[in-house]
Formats: sequence, structure tokens, C-alpha cells
Amino acid sequence: MTDTPVATLAMITLDCTDPEASASFWSSLLGWAIVHAEKDYAMLAGPSHALGFGRVEDYQAPAWPNPSGSKQFHFDLSVEDLDSAARKAVDLGARMPTDQPGETWRVLLDPSGHPFCLTKAENWG
Repeated sequence: MTDTPVATLAMITLDCTDPEASASFWSSLLGWAIVHAEKDYAMLAGPSHALGFGRVEDYQAPAWPNPSGSKQFHFDLSVEDLDSAARKAVDLGARMPTDQPGETWRVLLDPSGHPFCLTKAENWG
């Protein structure tokens, strides 16, 4: 464990077929405000974290009980410096795939292959 954390959990993002419908449901259930909603992505703001919903083409919900153990979500972590945080995450055992979504995010894979995202802290207000 490091003395100074590399990142702060900012949001958990759930894969789904309809982000707007998912945001509406979770907003009503949790009492959190919908701060963004469109066809491909929606986000709720909670008291200390955010909950995101990303549309995935041909999405298939996990079975329950789930014999394969697969789940469909990822962590969004806020960091001060994308490149530095990505290097530290790799030093800790993460892998960074070559396919990246753009300049403001870094997608990495934890040692078990679970994806997580790094983004600049300033993007979270």
C-alpha cells in the first residue's frame, strides 16, 4: 500500500442498453440528481460520488445467480496528472491497453483484467 493514494474514486459506471432510462431509475431510487443524460451516456451526482451509465452495443445483463462470475461495471478514478497516475498504476501491476478513448481519460486493466478509468480531478468539479 502506498503512503499517498494515486487516485480518488469519483464514479462507478454501469454498462447498459439505455443510459437515460437507467439514470431515471437510479435517480428516483437514490434521490440523486441527473446531471447528464443522452443516448450513449448518463450520470448522477451523489453526496460524495457519481454514478454513470454507458450504453454498450449488444449489451447482455449478467445472469443471477451468475455461474461465470462476470460483472459489468468499472471504476472512474480522479487523478491530478493522467500520465503520472497511469505510470504509478502500471508500476502497481495494472496494464494499459493501446486502444484509448481520447486525451482526457486513460483506461487501464487491473491485474485480473478488470478495466478502470483515470481522469483529471478538475473534470469532477
